[in-house]
Amino acid sequence: MKAMYLERQAQALTKIHSAGLEALLILGYENIRYLTGYSGNAAYLILKPSGNVLITDYRYFERAKAETHGAELFERDREAQTLGSAIASFLIDETKVGFESAFVSVATWHDVAKDLSHLTLVAKNGLIESLRVVKSSWELASMRKAAAIADEALAETLKYIDAGCTEHEIATELDYRMKKLGSDGVSFDTIMLFGARSALPHGKPGNTTLNEGDFVLIDFGAVINGYRSDMTRSYVFGDPSEKQKHLFRAVEEAQQACFDILRSGLDCKTLNATSENVLKQFGYESYMGKGLGHGVGLFLHEFPFINRTTDHQLEIGNVITIEPGVYLPDFGGVRLEDDVVITEHGFEFITHAPKSIRW
Repeated sequence: MKAMYLERQAQALTKIHSAGLEALLILGYENIRYLTGYSGNAAYLILKPSGNVLITDYRYFERAKAETHGAELFERDREAQTLGSAIASFLIDETKVGFESAFVSVATWHDVAKDLSHLTLVAKNGLIESLRVVKSSWELASMRKAAAIADEALAETLKYIDAGCTEHEIATELDYRMKKLGSDGVSFDTIMLFGARSALPHGKPGNTTLNEGDFVLIDFGAVINGYRSDMTRSYVFGDPSEKQKHLFRAVEEAQQACFDILRSGLDCKTLNATSENVLKQFGYESYMGKGLGHGVGLFLHEFPFINRTTDHQLEIGNVITIEPGVYLPDFGGVRLEDDVVITEHGFEFITHAPKSIRW
């Protein structure tokens, strides 16, 4: 494992040098984990050619000692030393330093920057994320395990869905089963919506009860080694109406049309347009979701984004979601989402739960 983290750090240092920087202050916890293996919070990583430093405090120091690779550890006394002065003590010979502005509040950075006035500070985002776009075999194994847990948890949870149950009850059951099967936690707050509420793309489970003929939309994921799965399934409880069948078929065919062309070298905008064209043919142009999918990994939503504007040709090792959706107010919505990895021969599914209008 140590060799993996050292290789990532070497790649990051090359990126830092190419950006004209002497060091980079890593503030995103997921990026710190990617580079060192440390999985906790309250951490700040200084990446520089002369040696990397991970700053934390007494709450996480022993954990950092057990998990961190390729960085000197520094335990800051939060009562006696400001964060800025701690960082400054390891940036003596540097003059131009980047920092991840996307992961720090204005107020916090204002205080930190007071102690770094001798440096030229440059907001620099995306350097580490660019390394994470192509997944390694170890990363893929973690994501496949997370997806397998989610697949199994869904199969078990569907047995408990019946008339009169609430969204909150079933969402809680699904979360419990993922954790019991070995998930580190939930990939994000589980979305469980019944009836007309399924037209809320990211609605919050509530006390709405399930009735015969209702849509059921479930969007959820498990986590292994920090890597997430992300899957959506849509159903009808009982006998679906013709309108519900039409809606489900539209989304199903839109997703399949994307799978039919999915391969390395395909432009994200073309992939997005493929789904949109199918949904337009079904008459749902005004009700389809904005964007087909996104990359997934340590972040739930990460590059590449599958939409009308992203200029990116898919690469071998990209892990993306394909999730067309249609949302009809006061009626209901359908979304089908799978995680896939782009391969030399096309793609492979990471999520495997069956897709049908009834379970």
